[in-house]
Amino acid sequence: MPNLLIIARESKELTKLSSGLAENGFDCSQASYTEKVTELLSRHSPDLLLVEVDAPDSKTWEFIRKFKRDSSLPVIALVAGEIAKDANGYLEVDDFITRPYDARELTARIQRLLNKSKRAGGELIKSENLVIDLTNCDVTVGGKAVELTFKEYELLKLLAANKGRVYTREDLLNKIWGYEYFGGDRTVDVHVRRLRSKIEGPTDTFIETVRNIGYRFKKGT
Repeated sequence: MPNLLIIARESKELTKLSSGLAENGFDCSQASYTEKVTELLSRHSPDLLLVEVDAPDSKTWEFIRKFKRDSSLPVIALVAGEIAKDANGYLEVDDFITRPYDARELTARIQRLLNKSKRAGGELIKSENLVIDLTNCDVTVGGKAVELTFKEYELLKLLAANKGRVYTREDLLNKIWGYEYFGGDRTVDVHVRRLRSKIEGPTDTFIETVRNIGYRFKKGT
């Protein structure tokens, strides 16, 4: 189920819109544009952002600019009719819809952008705010690119593609380094530690250590 994050003030109109989107198969969360972009991405892991803009000089435009600098996710602006002309001047916005909002029209616009994003992104593995683009071999966390070595990337890809499955250190050595590799189990531990330092943080945990056995990717994320 696609996850939508709505940045707006609480109102009956937005509550009605959220209900309409939920009925059309979307999971909707709501937050304030005063929050930090990275925190919003980490906590909500959205597939698309909806931002309400109620004035030509709204601080929300600046929020959208910051969001687009940190993320490649599509953004749809929810704008008042009298400022619709201003929306055309903001290239950061992928689309916009004017008040009064129609859930059916918005659903069509959301689906179009999600399909476009999917085609552009190729095959993806997602877990919370971690995205692995298998087509381009890119990894992002919270919309920010993460630089991995080839072995780190292959290790992450194997674990993330098999969430919950426990791999022994020997399994990982054989699958990533090959049966002819003469290094010891320590090699796996070192690479996992380096990988964790690049993709995990205080609020992000993806790889779990299975005591005396090996590692697994966190299940259910």
